Amino acid sequence: MEIRRQLESHSRHREGHAALSAKAVGYASCALPRSAAAAELREQAEIITYECKVRGLEVLEVAGEQAPRAGRVSARPGLEYALDRLDSGAAGALVVVELSRLTHSVVELGKTIQWLLDRGVRLIASADSLDTGTESGRCAAQLLVTVSQWERTRISERTRHGLELARMNGRTVGRPAVADNPDLSQRIAAMRAEGMTLQAIADQLNAEGVPTVRGGAKWRHSSVQAAAGYRRGEQSARESVLSRTVGAGEHRAVEVK
Repeated sequence: MEIRRQLESHSRHREGHAALSAKAVGYASCALPRSAAAAELREQAEIITYECKVRGLEVLEVAGEQAPRAGRVSARPGLEYALDRLDSGAAGALVVVELSRLTHSVVELGKTIQWLLDRGVRLIASADSLDTGTESGRCAAQLLVTVSQWERTRISERTRHGLELARMNGRTVGRPAVADNPDLSQRIAAMRAEGMTLQAIADQLNAEGVPTVRGGAKWRHSSVQAAAGYRRGEQSARESVLSRTVGAGEHRAVEVK
């Protein structure tokens, strides 16, 4: 009886794993302006849905957004959302039209692929003919990870060499910061405490001929803001659109703040 219960337990586990593997989350991105982004994201969603259909996968949803300039995953809330869904166990596959939709950074791409491989998540990139559900696909993915590691090492060595050369030549390494001038930092903080606006502070510093932190001749609202320690939200520089496709062709748009 004990052996029978163990066999039944293993059978249920295999069935549960198969059900998980049969579900997928899609991700789409584009660099087009918002006015044209919706049509491009919708087209990618249709391709992703088709690819899932021919592979026998159920599409839970497709997350899409305008691609940021930075390559980091942290700058892509739509991709973070898709990865969170995979990490939670809601699905066992990530489907994209092409790998470049994930990121334009070789290093970041390698990190993302390794993250998926470590969790046993299947990655499908239709235009690149990549499917880690196959042996050849897994080998190709591992090769991409290796290349990204080489690139990361190369960048690190080049940066280190540049810093060493700069020190040898007696040059200051790194950009100047307001923290390097505590008197100026304290003065800006005091003016803010007195209720002066950022623009008023900039006008005052310009009137006195005080150079900016980076040696510029003119203070602006943004430079005072940076010197005062205020940071814009990651999404203020760009608007990100998160569109989801649920079931068979149902679309809705959500603003990512």
